[in-house]
Amino acid sequence: MRSLPEADFGMPDIRSPLRYLWWNARAQAPALLGGIGFATAWWLLQALVPAVLGKGIDAVTAKDTDALLTWSAIMLVIGMLQAFTGIMRHRMAVYNWLAAAYRTVQVTARQAARLGATLPKRVSTGEVVSVGNSDISHIGNSMEILPRGTGSVVAIIAVTVILISTSLPLGLLVMFGVPLMAVAIGPLLKPLHRRQKAQRDLMGELSTRSADIVAGLRVLRGIGGEQVFAARYREESQRVRAAGVNVSKVESLLEGAQILLPGVLIAVVTGIGASFAIGGEITAGQLVAFYGYAVFLIGPMRTLTEVADKLTKGHVAARRVVRILSIEPEVSGGTGTSEGGVLRDSYSGVTVQPGVMTAIAAALPEDAIAIADRLGRYADGDVTFGGVDLATLPMAEIRTRILVADNGARLFTGRLRDELDVRGDSSGELDVRGDFSGGLGVRGDSSGELDVRGDSSGERVEQALYAACAEDIIEALPDGLDALVAEAGREFSGGQQQRLRLARALLVDPEVLILVEPTSAVDAHSEARIGERLAKARVGKTTLVCTTSPLVLDRTDHVIYVENGRVLAEGTHRDLLATSPEYTATVTRGED
Repeated sequence: MRSLPEADFGMPDIRSPLRYLWWNARAQAPALLGGIGFATAWWLLQALVPAVLGKGIDAVTAKDTDALLTWSAIMLVIGMLQAFTGIMRHRMAVYNWLAAAYRTVQVTARQAARLGATLPKRVSTGEVVSVGNSDISHIGNSMEILPRGTGSVVAIIAVTVILISTSLPLGLLVMFGVPLMAVAIGPLLKPLHRRQKAQRDLMGELSTRSADIVAGLRVLRGIGGEQVFAARYREESQRVRAAGVNVSKVESLLEGAQILLPGVLIAVVTGIGASFAIGGEITAGQLVAFYGYAVFLIGPMRTLTEVADKLTKGHVAARRVVRILSIEPEVSGGTGTSEGGVLRDSYSGVTVQPGVMTAIAAALPEDAIAIADRLGRYADGDVTFGGVDLATLPMAEIRTRILVADNGARLFTGRLRDELDVRGDSSGELDVRGDFSGGLGVRGDSSGELDVRGDSSGERVEQALYAACAEDIIEALPDGLDALVAEAGREFSGGQQQRLRLARALLVDPEVLILVEPTSAVDAHSEARIGERLAKARVGKTTLVCTTSPLVLDRTDHVIYVENGRVLAEGTHRDLLATSPEYTATVTRGED
């Protein structure tokens, strides 16, 4: 919905749940004020009904036909206005709920994209999922209830004034009785807040557990661990259920108090009013009006209790959102510029020459991954790009020009053609690494925007699929590139997913392409073809491949052997086989 004014306030710098709720309220202030206006009018019109009804009864008692017709007409007008304000109040309530809920989605998604690889290190997947599953609803409810709560307070004040002007004792009874009921409910709010927080934390942990089980289900079945993890899930699920029951116990007391306390007030007001009517201090119409006011006060009183409940839940939900918003990225960019050229990691000594297909063969795969992270600016390091410190370049520019693709990338639900042909937004952020929770399974940019590019010609798509040795995958699909991909691309094998991810990276065609083990899940025949086709597809372009596959290494222009995180030897694949025993042992797996 375009009318959500989140963009007018930008990314909030907020460190407390109350400040986040206040920021949300400011962002939709016009809608909230409109809702308060309609809700107040709606409540006040309802408050006038007992008074008009009492006047009508007095007119019947006095046999005054003109007065009866007058008050009947007033009642009709009040009913029509009440219907209109009720419709508009509800309309504004729905808008305020949606605005607050989906503004939370906006800022959370942008923060997730901004954090990139930092997010999964600091926050569990389940906690992020819980924001979208339940927290946005509670934050929306906290904004939706504010107009009704404000209107109910005004209505209670108006009724109190009317009662005092009619009968001072009854007016004072209502005036002091309502605050006493609010105070009586207060002790229930703190334990409710505490139990809701405990339940939210357990739900986040359970969501993380379920995501891990689903992601590794095939492996668990393969090693016979499915029943073990299922038992753990059931155990944690029971803890969540028990926490929910504890919350329900307090909520049931709160709901009971909403009926009992106003009911007691009604009984007292009605009893005293009846004695006044018998004594002739008030008329029959005024007695009916007093009873009507006492019944009417149940609504505003229940609304005030609902305000306390929903604001408490909103505060708990906002705490989780604030925790995500308060995280800062591990790496950041600057405002410098670079014309490109040599990409060098000073710590390891790895130097990637422009226009050359280079390979890193590491004795430990973790060393190659660490170097790729530094070269792609996913970890701090002394890295230069064309003689310029990479840390001084804007992150959006780095993501546009240097693409790091590894086997953590994911395929998400959608048309396969769209899954392959993606790009960053105008700020240029794009990385097909899959350790970012959100979007298309790619690391997002500073603005969190990522969409389907859709401007690659059919020939370019075919060339990328050919280079990735993925034509047979498309040919086997009934609808070809128009086939729908299931969640996480589960209809494809591991090797097929790897080849499709490689085709996606090649379609992006960045200035520097860094591939981490792009052929680890394919057979030797396909691996040889990918090595040959990849070299041809990236001829004259800067490419770095982290691999220990001899079939791929033999197709590269330059190979760098890394041991203990440092460059130990450099040269062509065949030269290193002849001169470096360590390299030979690594790439041949110790076999002669």
